[in-house]
Amino acid sequence: MTDSSFSGEYSTRAVYVISVAAELAGCHPQTLRIYERKGLVEPARTGGGSRRYSDDDIAHLQRIQQLTEQGLNLAGVKRVLELEAEVSALHDQIDEMKTEAEHAVAETHRQYRRDIVPVSQSVTVYQRRRRS
Repeated sequence: MTDSSFSGEYSTRAVYVISVAAELAGCHPQTLRIYERKGLVEPARTGGGSRRYSDDDIAHLQRIQQLTEQGLNLAGVKRVLELEAEVSALHDQIDEMKTEAEHAVAETHRQYRRDIVPVSQSVTVYQRRRRS
């Protein structure tokens, strides 16, 4: 399904068992267990306790793999991921504040337009009286 309204649901839907998730992420299932123990990933659990990974989890695991391949240890990876999440949240906050500021500026401009009096209504012409 390519409907954009469903894309979020499918990316967060936990459907992959650990062996499939490990293969998709390019690592060993035991590595995923280590990542979970270190708090780098939190897979969903079935009623029986089996791990299930979503497409978002797979993308997250691939990012972890990229960082470890660049030489970071797992503590460093965790910190980088925390900082990336913080930066993303701050970007969202900035976007929200920009939108609020744009609305405030537009409202101020609407106020100015209401307060403006046409020149023809505001100009009074005074003529000097001639002295006789």
